[in-house]
Formats: sequence, structure tokens, C-alpha cells
Amino acid sequence: EVQLVESGGDLVQAGGSLRLSCAASGFTFDDYTTGWFRQAPGKEREVVSCRHNSDGRTYYGNSVKGRFTVSSDNAKNTVYLQMNSPKPEDTAVYYCAAFRYYYYCSATTSRGYWGQGTQVTVSS
Repeated sequence: EVQLVESGGDLVQAGGSLRLSCAASGFTFDDYTTGWFRQAPGKEREVVSCRHNSDGRTYYGNSVKGRFTVSSDNAKNTVYLQMNSPKPEDTAVYYCAAFRYYYYCSATTSRGYWGQGTQVTVSS
């Protein structure tokens, strides 16, 4: 059974920090790309990042570039999203997803395995 489980969402003050986790199981982790996405109420889904699990090459969306960092522990099949200097506009439900091919990692994708999401709220 394929599973992706996000955790770590919380209430955080602007300028603080938070780390989200995505624990994956049920597939060959190194053959996939992990995406982080977010969606705020009334807003379209956004790509936060797309990471090649095998070699760590990572793309960041413009809105988070320079503030958020993706890392992983491949032995644990886990990908992390380190959120530094979060802003109120970062408030959203954050999802991770796994894709067999990198190009499936896009805001409009209908592909992949998805987690349940975790709420991040940034207060000013």
C-alpha cells in the first residue's frame, strides 16, 4: 500500500521557523520525485518544491525561494520542508506528493500519490 503522511504543521509567528515531514512507504523511494504543494482557502494550488529523491536536485517555487529548504533522509524514505522566515501569506494546507517522473510535479497535475495535508498557520 502506498502511503505519504505529512506532519509538523502548526501555528507559528512570522519570522519564526517550522519543519514539515513527509514519510513515504509502499514504493521505491529513489525512483520518484517528491513535491511539496500548498493551498490556501480561495486560492489555487501552488508548487512549493520538487525534489529528485535519488540525487537531491530540487526546484523551488518563486514565492518560497531563499526562505524554504528541502532535505531528506532516504534511509527513512522521508522528505522535510524547512520553513524559515515564514510570512502570513504562507498560511495554507501543505501537501506532499510522489511522482514517478519529475515533469508530473506541477500545480495542475492530476498524477501522483498524495498525502492528507498538514495545516500551517503563520501569525503576524
